[in-house]
Amino acid sequence: MTDSAAGGDGEPAPDPAVRLVAGTFAIGDLDAFLADLDATAAETGAVVQAFDAGLVVSATQLSEAARLAARAIARGEAVARDPGVEVLLYAAGRRQIDRALELGISEGERRAVVLAADFGAVPGVERSAADLDGAVDSLRSLATDSTEIPDGEDLSAGADEERVREFYGVTDRELAATNGDLADAVRERVALLDVEK
Repeated sequence: MTDSAAGGDGEPAPDPAVRLVAGTFAIGDLDAFLADLDATAAETGAVVQAFDAGLVVSATQLSEAARLAARAIARGEAVARDPGVEVLLYAAGRRQIDRALELGISEGERRAVVLAADFGAVPGVERSAADLDGAVDSLRSLATDSTEIPDGEDLSAGADEERVREFYGVTDRELAATNGDLADAVRERVALLDVEK
């Protein structure tokens, strides 16, 4: 393993377990909904973060964001104090928290993807191992309909391509110049954030 892939003290980089719940959430009061997510996090020990499903193109986008956030925390290079916000920054491919928050959720009946991750083994995070089964059950109970998303699943069919391209700055020229698709371009933005620090 190279030093670039290792944690701050030469240990292997942390790779937290991630579970994703996608569904429709009736969010009448955003602060109350965020308090419900915080309660799930407190009860289960999981890092919990909600994303606008219209801007999520794959499960890999979010699991890779969690892995890179855990590595940044372990190295003492995190921008945010909250691990969930650090995951949001990586998923958004941005270092500015206010800009990354646009990837989050808002009031109304919304499609969302909610991440629950176990950061218990991540150096620099004061958490014990998370109960991810409990977190998933709790998150699903908040939704009017929901499903757990398998790792690696392509979610681009539920994404709003125009909004995704605008949010991540993906141009026609970029897509034409690559063998990949929009999901590949977004995953590249997630990975490049680590390089740009």
